[in-house]
Amino acid sequence: MNKVEVLERATIIVNSQGLIEDIYEENNTEAAQKYSSAKFEQDVDCKGKSVLPGFVDAHTHPVWSGDRVHEFAMKLAGATYMEVHKAGGGIGFTVRHTRESSEEELLALLLERLRRMLSHGTTVVEAKSGYGLDLENEMKMLKVLHQAKQQSSIEIISTYLGAHSVPKDKSLQDYTKEILDVHIPKIKELKAKGEISPCNIDVFHEKGVFETEETRAILKAGRDIGLQINFHGDELHAVGSAELSGDLDVLAISHLEHISDAGISAMAKRPTFAVLLPTTAYILRLVPPPARKMIEGNVPVALGSDYNPNAHCVSMPFVMNLACVNMRMSMNEALVAATINSAAALGISDSHGSIEVGKRGDFVLLSAPKWEHVIYQLVDPPISSVFKGGKPVWSSSK
Repeated sequence: MNKVEVLERATIIVNSQGLIEDIYEENNTEAAQKYSSAKFEQDVDCKGKSVLPGFVDAHTHPVWSGDRVHEFAMKLAGATYMEVHKAGGGIGFTVRHTRESSEEELLALLLERLRRMLSHGTTVVEAKSGYGLDLENEMKMLKVLHQAKQQSSIEIISTYLGAHSVPKDKSLQDYTKEILDVHIPKIKELKAKGEISPCNIDVFHEKGVFETEETRAILKAGRDIGLQINFHGDELHAVGSAELSGDLDVLAISHLEHISDAGISAMAKRPTFAVLLPTTAYILRLVPPPARKMIEGNVPVALGSDYNPNAHCVSMPFVMNLACVNMRMSMNEALVAATINSAAALGISDSHGSIEVGKRGDFVLLSAPKWEHVIYQLVDPPISSVFKGGKPVWSSSK
């Protein structure tokens, strides 16, 4: 994870399909001659600048209404995540507001959030449902994400997270049965009709929320209809989430603040990607996940912003900075975790996450001679332009 190849004075050619056609350094006269008579739609001069792969945000909750700024004061006064949750705040507060919002309202809110993410260099984002907690509203959220795919420059990998919390009017067993008997079949039906397009199944595996038996059943049901398993685990308590990785053929697990040594071994064996979310530990004042221990234990580590009403962060450069400062990752490791490893955690590393021939031409252009400035320049990184499929989709000059 600590190896990053840097090319000096290189040229990147992107073809009309938005794929990287060629990469060559300045002294490669043969390659330069090959394209000497070619006509290009755009020629971008990057002298004195740096080009990075577009960032891949591997964990977000961007579809919701009703902000929770009032809860920030509660947390600053010492309230824990679960105390806020039990007081009627947290996920329950957002669920009430999201249920009251129309698809059109949620889509407008989502598109603005995606625009802000794009301005911070994110070109692919994983995006979850999870603030509906019933059939109608969970499907509404997935439909909003499907519509946003057609309207946003950011590529969206959507995830069904109906098992984000247990509704107050249902028991764990009753809601789990509803997910298995009603939600999962409806996802299969609507996906076949082209109305929704989830790629992943997620569950909040946590003490007092979804216990291991229910988590296992829901994840298996999602896997059986073709969804990748990518779930929340070992966040507030050590509940053995990481140990499930081998049994269930898990692609990725997020959070992992309380991962065990046995869990690290299990994730390294498959391997299963650890999607670490340093903003969560920061905002909730938790001990950060043991990134160094996982990396040294051969667990592939990725990063996500965990954008949601509780962790209001759209900036992957800030996430990388937190990863370096609070989780002791090197800048090289943070870059790998925010690009190629995040892409792999979503099952798309064959086409995204690095600047290689044949992959998507997704780039972040920095107004800085060294790429490390994107992490070093805290809060306000020198992002000049963002490209998706070789085409400019955001510029600091506009």
